[in-house]
Amino acid sequence: MLTLLKLLKDGRFHSGEALGAALGVSRSAVWKQLQHLEAELNLPIHKVRGKGYQLASPLVFLNAEAIALNAPSLAWPIHVSDTIDSTNAEALRLIDAGHAAPFLVLAEQQTAGRGRRGRKWVSPFAQNVYYSLVLRIEGGLRQLEGLSLVVGLAVLQALRELGVLGAGLKWPNDLLVVDKKIAGILLELVGDPADICHVVIGVGINVNMQKAEEVDQRWTSVHLETGVAVDRNHLVAQLGIQLQRYLERHKASGFSALQGEWEQNHLWQGQVASLIAGSSQVDGVVLGVDRQGALRLSVDGVEKIYSGGELSLRLRDDS
Repeated sequence: MLTLLKLLKDGRFHSGEALGAALGVSRSAVWKQLQHLEAELNLPIHKVRGKGYQLASPLVFLNAEAIALNAPSLAWPIHVSDTIDSTNAEALRLIDAGHAAPFLVLAEQQTAGRGRRGRKWVSPFAQNVYYSLVLRIEGGLRQLEGLSLVVGLAVLQALRELGVLGAGLKWPNDLLVVDKKIAGILLELVGDPADICHVVIGVGINVNMQKAEEVDQRWTSVHLETGVAVDRNHLVAQLGIQLQRYLERHKASGFSALQGEWEQNHLWQGQVASLIAGSSQVDGVVLGVDRQGALRLSVDGVEKIYSGGELSLRLRDDS
């Protein structure tokens, strides 16, 4: 099926006869593959008698060479898959197999994409960015303090480079446009964080997606915000450049050097919000974050600090 899709990727009409000849199959076999493409990859295909078949919009596939040309300063090996369970899971397998960090894992589609707290990350084929960068961390816990927030700043700058000027941060790991999610971050650690470990920086960005009925929260995409389809290779390259810049600053000076910039871009700064952990809830005013990236919340006039992977922040009136 992917061979057929690559024949159609230019967005032009192709006759069933020409497609069959290129694939070495009958026109009826082409028809069956087209039905599978629509059903399994959720890609609309126009069918016009006398003209043939056409993707509703052209596709540009992820390509390691194109990414390297757009970001020649990055020396990360790039692993690109058509379909895998998740880029983070593949990154963890490559660590176990002995691949030396840093390296980058990308996929056109995830069958089991994951967000924070085990939530599903919807991952349609060749529409978004599913990105996992593996780093080797030496020097102890200081190198991990506020790391997910630092990654958020890098993703934010990459989105703004594409014209998504209304994007902002939501503690701890989301990027929103107003109240709609456009990107999320999931970090996973392997090894001893107090000594030497690997961290997988997982980033999911809604890029060219325009429909997704299975998403269970308000969302948007770069295409919906700008009205322009995006070359994902360019976005991946820009994200890599921004990550390299922010990670170098973080390594040199710690999160405290970026604390002010993060708070300036936090959409819920000064807002009344609810912090939820399991069945418990704390209401307060968002003051910002501390020098380690933990949430600062004013509860009944008293500043309190919260951190942890299972916390969720919501606006007070957010249902």
